[in-house]
Amino acid sequence: MTDEIDLAHMRGSYQRAELHEERVCTDPIEQVRLWLDDAVHADVPEPNAMCLSTCFDGLPSSRMVLLRRLSSDGFVFFTSYFSRKGREIERNAHAALLFYWPQLERQIRVEGHTQRIAEDESDEYFASRPRGHQLGAWASEQSEPVENRELLEQRMHDYEERFEGEDVPRPHSWGGYVVIPQRVEFWQGRLNRMHDRLEFTRVNAAWSMRRLQP
Repeated sequence: MTDEIDLAHMRGSYQRAELHEERVCTDPIEQVRLWLDDAVHADVPEPNAMCLSTCFDGLPSSRMVLLRRLSSDGFVFFTSYFSRKGREIERNAHAALLFYWPQLERQIRVEGHTQRIAEDESDEYFASRPRGHQLGAWASEQSEPVENRELLEQRMHDYEERFEGEDVPRPHSWGGYVVIPQRVEFWQGRLNRMHDRLEFTRVNAAWSMRRLQP
């Protein structure tokens, strides 16, 4: 048995970079693009991974999803509409995202309103997925209980046979959501926990920026 992990004394020192008001884009979406590009070039594993938090009846829940498109409209990801996150979004459209890149000592927090994207956009993305992923969307009733792994494997086999020799259509229960940001915060780790935090808030169609204390 290993010794107990000393969590109280686990800490790092952040000193890779700085974040100044005059050096960031006035549009936070463009700044997100720049930081994503930095993460890609730094060989961060899955740089487009983000923590999605939803809330229903005052009870929050979080999970990792992948950013699949970034535009002026917002942050797009895909899932089953009937998954737990899908059901929670349908009841409460407010959601939060978190990107964290420890190699760059950076994180981005996003808060906003979530809605489904157009059906044809979901069709287009689904058609671009690997065939196995397409079949998995049919085989798995996401977030629902299942008796055992073997049943899942059998469902996958059944759908492989059902769609053999033809394109796999998108299930009507599966598609994309866009998180339309109202608040975006950029965090850059700094020495002695004196981190840089720049917050953008949308006011009508414009963005305002302010610095937050660490």
